[in-house]
Amino acid sequence: MQNIFFVFITFPVFCRKLTTTMLKIIFINLANGTFDKEDYVNLYHGQSYTKMKTLLVAFDFSKNAVHALEYAMVYANKLKADVHLVWVDNSLSDDNLVGTIEEELRIEKKNYLKKIITDYSGQFPDIYMEMHLGKGKVYQEIAKTAQRLKADIVFTGTHGVSGYEQYWIGSNAYRITTSSPCPVVTVRGNYPINHTVSQILLPLDSSLETKQKLPFTVQLADAFGAKIHLLKVYNTPLKVIRKRIDAFGEEAIEFLGKHSSNFELQTTNADNVAAAIINYAASHAIDLITIMTEQGTTTANRFLGPYAQQLINNAQVPVMSLRSVDYKQE
Repeated sequence: MQNIFFVFITFPVFCRKLTTTMLKIIFINLANGTFDKEDYVNLYHGQSYTKMKTLLVAFDFSKNAVHALEYAMVYANKLKADVHLVWVDNSLSDDNLVGTIEEELRIEKKNYLKKIITDYSGQFPDIYMEMHLGKGKVYQEIAKTAQRLKADIVFTGTHGVSGYEQYWIGSNAYRITTSSPCPVVTVRGNYPINHTVSQILLPLDSSLETKQKLPFTVQLADAFGAKIHLLKVYNTPLKVIRKRIDAFGEEAIEFLGKHSSNFELQTTNADNVAAAIINYAASHAIDLITIMTEQGTTTANRFLGPYAQQLINNAQVPVMSLRSVDYKQE
């Protein structure tokens, strides 16, 4: 009854923040007696705490994919999570001869995938590993598999970019990030794996979605015993925008004060938000950057905003992209 009263008195404000799906979760859990004030706070910030038990790795047999798997094993070992490898056959040929060759290739890759799982299972006997084979568009099949398995994090490798390509990432990594139903970690093939995550950078900007990173980031930091660097990034002289960032910072500090004792607050002024975040990461030995993907929609597909895109392209450390939860502004 106490929990119902808590939600009731704050319901008008709360409804403006949450999606229909979230409200359904609240009422179902209230009826079951499993929803409390802590759950309310987590949902208010756009994410809910769940145990991270299922990790998915996009695998195409490249060096980057193997590197992403090795990085995912660091998380699996710490979180005691299962690891699922997904390979997608995206060939389109209907020619009989070519089809026979491709079928043999699929069998060979399936056997190679089994060998990889056997090898890694030997190194990590306490971690359950499984392979999944798909057929079709890579990003769609990975998203479907993540949805079916209720994956908590998807890992994918990326080359990074240079020169005229600096605002584009590989089509598969790009689409996996925008299509995945859960957070996606992109890791460069040349990133030196440290076998732990001790410093996490959580940037705050003026977007309404920026606070939604907090619960998931705190949960991950708690699992690794990591320190959270809360970075307020000012990219405008406009007082109203700067006040909004300050307000978000105060809310974040209050939340972290309740849920994490190991954090620090820093501020920076920058014309380029992504560049400022990357520079901070480099100068503070950051192991992971958590961002929102700033997703929007076009008639063709979802897209990444330039801020998220530049970070994923150019950050030297892994980037965890979380999808924003739609809610209305008060």
